[in-house]
Amino acid sequence: MYRPTQPLRLRRALAALVGGLISLCLVSDAQAADARSRVLLNGVATPVVFNDGDSFRVLGGPLTGAKARLSGFNTLESHGPVHQWGTWTVREMYILAKLATHNARDNVWECSSDGKTDGYGRMLVFCPGLAKEQIRLGLAHAMSIDDKPADAELLAAQREAIAAKRGIWAHGVPDYILTSLHSSEEDVEGDGVYNRLVSSKDGHSIKWKHDVKYDECQNVCHVVYPVDEARVTAVADRLRREQAALVTGLDDAALKTVVRGFAVHRHVTTPATEAQQGPLAALLLAWAASGEFGAGQPRNESCMIHVDFKRRYGGARAVCLR
Repeated sequence: MYRPTQPLRLRRALAALVGGLISLCLVSDAQAADARSRVLLNGVATPVVFNDGDSFRVLGGPLTGAKARLSGFNTLESHGPVHQWGTWTVREMYILAKLATHNARDNVWECSSDGKTDGYGRMLVFCPGLAKEQIRLGLAHAMSIDDKPADAELLAAQREAIAAKRGIWAHGVPDYILTSLHSSEEDVEGDGVYNRLVSSKDGHSIKWKHDVKYDECQNVCHVVYPVDEARVTAVADRLRREQAALVTGLDDAALKTVVRGFAVHRHVTTPATEAQQGPLAALLLAWAASGEFGAGQPRNESCMIHVDFKRRYGGARAVCLR
């Protein structure tokens, strides 16, 4: 008897859930009071509503109204079908994002916070049990907000989920997941904007800096390039000869790792230091434009649809989110 493979069974199950589950999730989001749950926040039972699988709003107690971002992991955006990689469709990945939200609402999690906030003013909260469970089920990925690896225990859970092809890993594993988009008009301080990329290998983040104004519903993709090892070696040798001061502290193996990573992704990250990353990226981008890395054609790896925050919810939602 023919038995579908696990990824095919998952795809069929997701397809069967599309209509009913999305309708249910949208109703729940619109009626937050019906979706309330509890967490033990610093030891105190606290009513909350999970907006998605990695954030919640406090509904009672001294922190009423506070918005919380959970640290150490990331779930897919749940405001609409916006993520895509591998052979997933955006609609299938939307269902996975909603499943992460419901999984977060389905238990009482122990959480803690020291009151620190992120760049959006949200209280940073760590819920280790929830983080590990979301990742183990393939409904989230481990992440840090800088170029340091994510938590080792969460990375171990992620490796397990990837090996089993669970959840978001069932139809491909991009080297970097595109987790957020920022269009150039958001730069009101003159500091520039960036999109965030998160490594599926060790959870470190890259700030993909750019000056592009995105259209509503524009599909933005992080691309990867084919690698010619001979050219990687040649570029590393040229850097050593011509830019010795810039690559100080990088032995030959580390320098090749940096160059190879740039050849694939057009970003400079570890083991280069933060001080080295910007100057090296500018130099290597110029060398790439002059053909130092060859003329191989890039392919899309991880994509995301851009919609301004003000157009993600309510009656004025962008057409691509409906």
